[in-house]
Amino acid sequence: MWFHQENPLPESFPHLNCKMHYFIFIKNQLYCEDLKVYDLAKEFGTPLYVYSKKTILDHFFKIKRAFSSIKPIICYSVKANSNLSILKLLVKHGSGLDIVSGGELYRAKIIGCPPKRIVYASVGKTDEEIKDGVKYGILMFNVESLAELEKIDNIANRLRRKVDIGLRINPDIESKTHEYIVTGKKESKFGMDFHTIESVFINRVNYPNLNIVGLHIHIGSQITQAAPFIKAIKKVLNLLKKLEKKSSLKYFNIGGGLGITYDKEKPQTAKDFARRVIPLLKECGLKIILEPGRFIVGNAGILVTKVLYLKDTPKKRFIIVDAGMNDLIRPALYNAYHRIVPLCRNVKLKRKSLKPADIVGPICETSDFLGKDRFIEARENSYLAVLGCGAYGFTMSSNYNSRRRAAEVLVDGKKVYLIRKRESYKDLVDKEINLLNPR
Repeated sequence: MWFHQENPLPESFPHLNCKMHYFIFIKNQLYCEDLKVYDLAKEFGTPLYVYSKKTILDHFFKIKRAFSSIKPIICYSVKANSNLSILKLLVKHGSGLDIVSGGELYRAKIIGCPPKRIVYASVGKTDEEIKDGVKYGILMFNVESLAELEKIDNIANRLRRKVDIGLRINPDIESKTHEYIVTGKKESKFGMDFHTIESVFINRVNYPNLNIVGLHIHIGSQITQAAPFIKAIKKVLNLLKKLEKKSSLKYFNIGGGLGITYDKEKPQTAKDFARRVIPLLKECGLKIILEPGRFIVGNAGILVTKVLYLKDTPKKRFIIVDAGMNDLIRPALYNAYHRIVPLCRNVKLKRKSLKPADIVGPICETSDFLGKDRFIEARENSYLAVLGCGAYGFTMSSNYNSRRRAAEVLVDGKKVYLIRKRESYKDLVDKEINLLNPR
């Protein structure tokens, strides 16, 4: 059974009544799988990222089942959540990795990801990063500019290697998502236009050390409908018809970007998405690569935070907590909405008895908030959970205000594993050099 629920959920928590994750209320206590989140907060302290193993695998296999008829290569997008334990878990179950930096390649090596299940994007790969990718023998680089194409060719020549690459296309597609995570418009820095892509094939003899084996698109993130994907795929199919006699393509990478539910979104399911795009993908006759990230881990994680103070002003009520924008920057950066719930709820409490409050952190910025105008039960030393934090939560965290980054735990049924220790104050300064007192 997906979840056990002994009390009906109030209207303020409909998100927890959906088959999206294993965070559930039992006797008015929030659980992650079989463990009470309150107990995790007491054991490991806060702020604390809590992940559900079952949710991660469930969403990975949803994608795999939905596209089983075409047997794609699924390369999990490491940038969404790069914890080694999560990467290892997914690779162990057959996932590849979509990486965008030398650091992410280093992580892939540590957890033993087979190189032929790694694709490497990024508009700004350095010489060192390219060399490392070539030497490890990754499946392909997704190339984003003519200058990068020339650089990889030169490096391949020096290393005496023949390197497989894909060309990232900017299809100039409008996807209804936040402007900062739209990556398929012609105004963005990503990919190359169709005319440039065609010219690369015409002049491919200028790149003797490269095999052009794939085409790549990635139109954005948190996209809830299939229409933008379909439009982009159709544009690529038209290009493939023009390139038929000029190419030796093997792969078509359609990227990631599938949206999830944070609040009232009604995103397409993996099954519905696959049903819409598979007929088009079969038409191209190439091996398909998918790059899901948020879809797999987004609703698999929460951020647990402790209430420090309640503050009433003539204009506003504030619930001040120990997690800030350094722990979760999405609200400050994108004005993103995350549901916030108490770990211990009072079902008898009526919404009209609560004042709207902003949930804010200790950072010295007005933009340091986790939620605004929320009707939420809170008292000093109680705990709140910020939902939907599995993707772009910890990976975007920082040490701003010299704050230590949070601990991370992974729950597996009745077991919990510490998968990242909380940073110490020593960690904050360990790489710095005190010129007045050299070590």
